[in-house]
Order: sequence, then structure tokens, then C-alpha cells
Amino acid sequence: MQKTVTLVITGGIAAYKSLILVRRLKDAGVTVVPVMTKSAAQFITPLSIAAIAEHPVYQDLFDLKDETDMGHIRLMRDCDLVLIAPTSADFMAKMAHGLADDLASTAVLASNKPIIVAPSMNAAMWAHPATQTNAKTLMSRGIEFWGPADGDMACGDVGTGRMVEPEVLAQRVIDRLSSQDRPLAGQRVVITAGPTREAIDPVRYISNHSSGKQGYAIAQAFAQAGAETLLITGPTALPTPSGVERININSAEELMSATQSCLPADIAVMCAAVGDWRVAQTANEKLKKSSDQDSLSLTLVKNPDVLHTLGHHPNRPRLVIGFAAETENLIANASDKREKKNCDFVLANDVSIGTNTFGGDDNRITIVDADGATSWPDMTKAQVANKLVQTCVERLKAEKS
Repeated sequence: MQKTVTLVITGGIAAYKSLILVRRLKDAGVTVVPVMTKSAAQFITPLSIAAIAEHPVYQDLFDLKDETDMGHIRLMRDCDLVLIAPTSADFMAKMAHGLADDLASTAVLASNKPIIVAPSMNAAMWAHPATQTNAKTLMSRGIEFWGPADGDMACGDVGTGRMVEPEVLAQRVIDRLSSQDRPLAGQRVVITAGPTREAIDPVRYISNHSSGKQGYAIAQAFAQAGAETLLITGPTALPTPSGVERININSAEELMSATQSCLPADIAVMCAAVGDWRVAQTANEKLKKSSDQDSLSLTLVKNPDVLHTLGHHPNRPRLVIGFAAETENLIANASDKREKKNCDFVLANDVSIGTNTFGGDDNRITIVDADGATSWPDMTKAQVANKLVQTCVERLKAEKS
């Protein structure tokens, strides 16, 4: 296949299965670059992995030979994807909190490639709230979870926590690396995300509570599907998803300009929370209050409607997808938005107080199209992103048939 996988093996009884995993990948022609933690070496020897992989095993962050050219970064840049199998609860916690105290955790933190984890641990450890929180955090960053599976544990328990069998993992990797698993290769996708900020004066602005998490997850999912992905984003604290070109904006007018400059495109996903209004005249200096002043009036004017413009644009993308963040009449408002703005479909979500949609890691989506409304089950935002990509692939296939 002329593809390379960096395989990170962490401590756990399932580490012995990595020998089978490496063999299956090698049989398919995949180059396997193995990285082991010290605890993994307590279960299997680096020599056995190196012999099957036909490649040296990387273990030491302070190796004078390998680290003279920042080898831990090269490990994660010179591959097509990173697979962590088995992934222990401890290593998941390190990833979630950005810890980098050995070669494996440092290399993963430096990666700009798709990362897949295959959890393996006791069922109680997997079910623990700390582990579940860490899993949701990683999913929200676009990291994929393959497993864990149900079954018997080495400790004698039965439940969820087993590593997915190595033959299954190997086949999934092979499928991912093959062209069939990049259904949007050659497609250009424009995604907007995050809030906009409308300046009142040099210090203050009007904005909203959007974190950008859903839009960033969507960008990651489209990139993983092989699309050329452009992310136009308002101010957020989120890292740029791997394989994604990022364009930073602040105001709605900047968003409008950037979106049109990215055309033509095949798919547009307008996930940004765009401010409807801006101050008519931004003050050049900070607005001061006087002791006898009890109120302040600001004149607001309409912002450009980016979604409406895109839906009626001469270079309209083949698929235009909008988001409707509503606090009432969810389906009615989303349906009205889809028709007025000429969208192929709208993803509607409830952002009322208490839903935790803004800033949270989960989302509840109702997709509204010409045929009506369909509610998706509660999902993480990463799962919503993957389902959206799948929906787009199916729509594009239907157009050709």
C-alpha cells in the first residue's frame, strides 16, 4: 500500500495482541513504525515487535541518536496515521490533559496526523467518570475511538473494556488507508465555525457563546474523508484540526468576504454563530461613563447574511448546509431558514439554557431537508461531524445516480 502507520503500544495485558496487529498490517504492505511505553515493555519485548515490524522500536525520549533531529516529531509527521493500541486509561488521561513525560506521549502531542485509539482496560476503569470525561474530551478534538469491545477480561470480569481484536483493527486501518475510505477525495469543502465579534469600541464587542467545537469537529471529519478542507473561524481557543487550512476572522463582514473568496467549492457547511447585528458606528476611543450617566444607547444595523448569500450565489456549492441554533419552535424555524436561504438541509439544535450545547462536547441534532425533519440520537460533536460527512457522501452519490 506504500502507507506508514505509527503504532503506539501502551501498557496492558492486550499488548501481546499488537504482535498480531503488526503482522497483519505488514502482510498488507503497510510500514509499521513502533513506539512503546516503558510499561508496554513489561508485557512484550521490544525485540519481538522490532522483529515482526522489521523496524526499530522507539522508546527513549532522550535517545542521543534518534533525538538529534527531533525524532519524536518526525515519528508523527512521516506517517499517514497514528494508531494507539492498546490504549490504557493512563495514556488516555495523558492525552486528554496534554501531558508529555515520555517519548510516546510527547510524540502523540506533536502529531498533526489522524489519531486513532483502541482502548483496553478493566470494565470498571472504562466506566469510571474520569475515563469517560477523558474520552469525551479526546473525541471532541477529533480523535477516533475504535472500541472498546465487550467480553471477558484478563482479570476475570465481564463487560466493556476489551481491545478490539487485532485482525479487526488491522482491517480497519487498511480500509482507512485505502482510497475507498476517502470518499470525498478531490472535493473542496468550506466550513465556518465559532462566534463573530462586532466591535463597539477598541475594548468592547458584541458576541455570543459559541465555542467552535462543532465546526472544528466537522472540519476534522471532512479532512479525514479526503476533502480539501478550509475552515473559516471566529475567535476560539481550539487548535487547528490536522489537514485543515485555517482562516481567522472576527466580524460578520470579514466572514462574508472570506467565505466568498473560498469559492468555488463543492460543499459549504455554515456552522459559525454569526452576529445578526453590528454597531452602526464603532467608537475610535474607549467609551467612558460619567457620574450622571445611567444608560447608553447604541444604534445597531444588520450584518450581511452569509448563508443567504451563499445559497443564492452564482457559484453556489453543490451542497449548502446551514445550522439553526434555536431556543423555541426548533423544526418550524429551521424549515423556514432552509427555504429562505436555499439550503439543501439545515442541522437544527436546541441551545436553550441548560442544554449545554454551547461550549459542551455533546449535541442533539434534528436534520431538516425538503422531505421533512429527522432527529438524530444524542451524540458527541465528533460523532455528529462523522454522521454529517456520511450524509453528504450519500447525497452526492444520489445526485450521480
